[in-house]
Amino acid sequence: PSWCRQTGGERGRVCGVEHQRGRVCGYYGKVLKKTVDLKTNACMTPSSPVPLPIRQALKMVHPDVSDKYYGCGLVVPESLQGCRVLDLGSGSGRDCYMLSQLVGEKGYVTGIDMTEDQLEVARTYVDYHMKEFGYKKPNVSFVQGYIEALKEAGIEDGSCDIIISNCVVNLSPDKKRVLEEAFRVLKDGGEFYFSDVYSSGRLTEELRRHQVLWGECISGALWWEDLLLLAGEVGFSAPRLVTAKPVTVDNSELQSILGDFRFVSATYRLFKVPAGARTPALVMYEGNVAGLEESFTLDTHYTFKVEEAVAVDGEVAEILSRSRFSDAFTVQRGAPAPPGVAAPRVRTELSGEVPVPSSPS
Repeated sequence: PSWCRQTGGERGRVCGVEHQRGRVCGYYGKVLKKTVDLKTNACMTPSSPVPLPIRQALKMVHPDVSDKYYGCGLVVPESLQGCRVLDLGSGSGRDCYMLSQLVGEKGYVTGIDMTEDQLEVARTYVDYHMKEFGYKKPNVSFVQGYIEALKEAGIEDGSCDIIISNCVVNLSPDKKRVLEEAFRVLKDGGEFYFSDVYSSGRLTEELRRHQVLWGECISGALWWEDLLLLAGEVGFSAPRLVTAKPVTVDNSELQSILGDFRFVSATYRLFKVPAGARTPALVMYEGNVAGLEESFTLDTHYTFKVEEAVAVDGEVAEILSRSRFSDAFTVQRGAPAPPGVAAPRVRTELSGEVPVPSSPS
């Protein structure tokens, strides 16, 4: 509309959001046709080796769907059977169809995307995949909408056990709103498990306006410290770092534009657990998460071996006792730690993976 030429206040904010959405839709709907069309490797960076069950599930996905996949990590949390999962920015549906197999017929996966070209691919193959998986009725659906506006897309409060996202949050012009909406639609104890690209400092406005770098998941990247800040403001637990791997921009022209900024592909997990006073605890893993009978890794600091007492901080105790993992752990609050058992410092930062230059003012 004509008032978009006015850049101040709410009108300017709304028009800026719509402009960014238009750029992303154009890039992913018209410019990119297949994964090989990407100009950097940011959207193709696996953050960890892919376990065999997931590789097998991915092999079941139709090639036409996989060929239009763009992602920067592996977004497959543990203990998915029977869960209701929401995929933010589901694109051609690759991750949704992979997760469809892992949640089983009693679970359900919803994909939301704003790009009609991508949704058309995803919806075309629903019947094909349900037949391949041997399901009597679909456990996957796709809706068109914005990840900052899940309510408008019909996603109800407290309706999801898990939200995943694969290299999509960085494409949003309003990242805090994405986190607020994710928090709203998660059940108590629910989890936002997502891979994305993060930067070593706050990027300049000039970089943020670069269309190719934005579409390639680079110039929309959050400074990792801002993720910690936003998650706390919204109400999530402290972001827990799962995996991280440096991103290389193998394009000399684009790298020269980026200067000294460095980037990392990282997977974080955020939990919706009650705020307030939290009591440290001793916890013991029972070994009953499928495929993880010997040990369970929560993040880069906590790996729980079966039947071994581990001292944890109060927030971890809340996560393990209120999330879908509650049946897998015995939690004894306020218990003194045995000699030699101490809770490690929580690691949420990426400074070990990315050289951190001075943040631009």
